[in-house]
Amino acid sequence: MSTVFIALQANEDTPPTIEAILADNPHARCQHHPAMVRIDAEQHLVIQRASIEDLIGRSFDLQELHINLISLTGNVDETDDALTLCWHA
Repeated sequence: MSTVFIALQANEDTPPTIEAILADNPHARCQHHPAMVRIDAEQHLVIQRASIEDLIGRSFDLQELHINLISLTGNVDETDDALTLCWHA
């Protein structure tokens, strides 16, 4: 299996995003570092706009992820509703 990951800044804006990612991806592992949070998953990781919106109580554009994004790995498939990281065969 191949691992994908996303790393976000550890600041006051990212906890709801991290919580939503972990809720939607029960197979994911979260690592907290001093300035970042890294979420790893085997095969795929899905970030759903609606899950983040439910936690923050407002509209969320997935492009807002880029404000706190440090790094990611995997092929990115993005729609208005979800961002999926996976490796294409």
